[in-house]
Amino acid sequence: MEGGGAFGSGGDGGGGGSKPPCITSMVVEGSMEGQRNYLARRTVLEMLKDRGYTVSDLELTLSLSDFLSAYGHKPDLDRLRICASLRSNPSKKILVIFCGTDEIRKQNMAGMLNQIANKESLHRVMLILQSKMNYHARKLADEYSVKVETFHITDLLANITKHVLMPKYEILTVGEKQKLLKKYNVEDKQMPRMLENDAISKYYGLEKGQVVKVTHNGAFTDSLVSYRCVT
Repeated sequence: MEGGGAFGSGGDGGGGGSKPPCITSMVVEGSMEGQRNYLARRTVLEMLKDRGYTVSDLELTLSLSDFLSAYGHKPDLDRLRICASLRSNPSKKILVIFCGTDEIRKQNMAGMLNQIANKESLHRVMLILQSKMNYHARKLADEYSVKVETFHITDLLANITKHVLMPKYEILTVGEKQKLLKKYNVEDKQMPRMLENDAISKYYGLEKGQVVKVTHNGAFTDSLVSYRCVT
């Protein structure tokens, strides 16, 4: 099966002298917060594009200096919000909200959700956290009328899908999934699994039951293809 099984197997150097400078000393004074938000927002934009949302190329290619000029070293988080529509169905929109550094409690969550309750066509909400979210706030988010996703800002400082060793991921359509199951005479529960809270699953916004085709391209071997079902 395409080069493999159909589903696959699950300080200083002690030499004296001066120490190298701390990485924080390489950052423009006062811009650490701005850089964190710049990197996280860029990853979010790339994530949305990979999910099939319409994203401005101008925003995707915005440089750090241009971002700091536009939003400042300590950005107003409301200005960082992103609202994007699915290319295949523009009536479906996702709203990305950047949260502050205080712990998210039930009252804070209720306020945010009430703020967006009247926004039409939202089918997902994404919260970018800088602190903890307590149990009651998370429960409220889970019970909201549309799916609420959460990411911590530190997990978005680099795009995990762009790592040189990362395989290629393709999301199968419902029809493609059915053909695959029929071809190998298997059911969902018999396939290797990918957890819904797996980093890749979260990146692509996958839900239980969806199937992912994973292609590993080795430098010295043929490509190896496997499939994972989200559980």
